[in-house]
Amino acid sequence: MSLSGLFISFEGIDGAGKSSHIETLANAFRAQGRTVVTTREPGGTPLAEKLRNLLLNDSMDALTEALLVFAGRRDHLCTVIEPALTRGAVVLCDRFTDATFAYQGAGRGFSLETLSFLEHIAQTGVALEPDLMREPDLTFWFELNPAIAAQRLSQARAPDRFEAQDLAFFERVAQGYSLRAAEAPERFVRLDAAQERHQVWQQLQQVLVRKGLLPTTAAQSGAPS
Repeated sequence: MSLSGLFISFEGIDGAGKSSHIETLANAFRAQGRTVVTTREPGGTPLAEKLRNLLLNDSMDALTEALLVFAGRRDHLCTVIEPALTRGAVVLCDRFTDATFAYQGAGRGFSLETLSFLEHIAQTGVALEPDLMREPDLTFWFELNPAIAAQRLSQARAPDRFEAQDLAFFERVAQGYSLRAAEAPERFVRLDAAQERHQVWQQLQQVLVRKGLLPTTAAQSGAPS
């Protein structure tokens, strides 16, 4: 396996179950001797976590949301993600920029053109190549019917400001993810998140084995029960 840095993001609407697979995958990479950084967005740094708290709990318009998200993302990239990739670590991130296009863009109906501009500004100039706009190397999209996701969430915890949105909002968010996946088919991998957890893991590990990122034995040994 190459020891160059590897950046994998996990995307999907709330309730899709993506977060439960991050630590399982982290352990599979660690078993191969890789250094792994698990992180999340919004959040991932002390500053970005403060912004996350505002985003999830305080009322604001879509532009304010987008500016806070990208401010946190810039800090996250500069202080956590890029240094880890430079060291050759595997970075597993629970959501990244695709979520902004899905939630603030499709969900809120905010300008995709403005989001693209902010994406370029916030994600360029943090890597060794000054003109590189940092994106994940691979994105797992946990696709799930919004009605099923809402049912899962209702049984899990009290909703935050985004989780409390109506079904129509999450249908738009799901459409936003579909659009992003269509625009970057070489990066996106769609997973059927309606299946049982071990079946979703099988989908995920098969992709990693096929890409040569994990050996078959490591992926199988890390499978959740």
